[in-house]
Amino acid sequence: MSSPSFWLHSLGPIERRPALPGDTAVDVAIAGGGYTGLWTAYYLSVLDPALRIAVLEKEFCGFGASGRNGGWCSALFPAKVTPAMQAALDDTVDEVGRVAEAEGIDCHYAKAGTVSLARTPAQLRRARRSPRFVDARTARGICGASHVLGGIYHPECAVVHPARLVRGLADAVARRGVAVHEGTTVTGLAPGAVTTSHGTVRAGVVVRALEGYTATLPGHRRALVPLYSLMLATEPLPAADWERIGLARRETFSDERHLIVYGQRTADDRLAFGGRGAPYHFGSRVEPAYDRVPRVFEALRRTLTEMFGIDPPIAYRWGGPLGVPRDWHPSVGLRDGTAWAGGYVGDGVAAANLAGRTLADLILRRDTDRTRLPWVGHRSRRWEPEPLRWLGVNAGLKATAAKDTWEGRGRR
Repeated sequence: MSSPSFWLHSLGPIERRPALPGDTAVDVAIAGGGYTGLWTAYYLSVLDPALRIAVLEKEFCGFGASGRNGGWCSALFPAKVTPAMQAALDDTVDEVGRVAEAEGIDCHYAKAGTVSLARTPAQLRRARRSPRFVDARTARGICGASHVLGGIYHPECAVVHPARLVRGLADAVARRGVAVHEGTTVTGLAPGAVTTSHGTVRAGVVVRALEGYTATLPGHRRALVPLYSLMLATEPLPAADWERIGLARRETFSDERHLIVYGQRTADDRLAFGGRGAPYHFGSRVEPAYDRVPRVFEALRRTLTEMFGIDPPIAYRWGGPLGVPRDWHPSVGLRDGTAWAGGYVGDGVAAANLAGRTLADLILRRDTDRTRLPWVGHRSRRWEPEPLRWLGVNAGLKATAAKDTWEGRGRR
């Protein structure tokens, strides 16, 4: 597969927009053409159509995690949240659907919630602590996996075709007059300027929206760890399989294991299923070869078989990096003309929209409920230098997998 994911492959050939033609000046320069950068550009252009905005993307919009993820537009967050933050995230799930409809973006949006299954006694003990706990019958009625003992159901989650969303969003901002330059590598960020492979962009505000690729920038190698997540997509499954699997309203699903897995039923009746387990690479390196780890793909296939009693033909395999801060706490902020957002730890489809709206408020100096949320201005300490970073992250991954193995054998 020449495309980075099933989602992008399903769109057919992608025609890149022209690269930056040379040195230029704008009001806001955004490094990164994924969800964060494009949502920021979108809301800025809505709130102040006169702004000169440039989005700078090395490959094409959606090449990174925005075009490769599991398609969960959820109110989930990797860190502890306040009631105000949770309310903002809940609202964001609907906001994504609203904008998609308003802009004519057919991203297969369907809001039916998400279920995390408890399939071992240890998982059940954890699930029972949640106020959203549901019993085994209810959980199995949503997702007919094996050994279901209960689960956690969260209604604030929609399923999307992520590449349709990000490419449609790029079209929407371009229609609003935003300059979207693809094939333009950002080589450096500084207050007032973004240097690229095609020239320098002077700007009143510079936005860093690179997520899993942040570590490729000089001076940012220890800001976010690029941790890889890998996915499979099956061929379309027959109706008899779906009668047993469920997901009738296209709910998303996972279970309560520690080494995360996640899945959805696509609009064309495939199972798209992913998980962690790929190694972290020394020096926070990001390379195309790291997108494919055969042992992880095989583990994902085995997990599908174990969960649903099927051995489906696998049509697509892919992966990519996501951004992980040292304290697993996403953040958004603006300081001295430099703005940033990210560190979503894989929960970024909805959070990036909230980040884009928040950055637009901060850049335009609008005092809103969003600018007072606790992630605004949050600073995570930097990751340890190598080799401590490599040792620590990979040891953590192995320990997490071992813990799941022990729990599966009935051990605490």
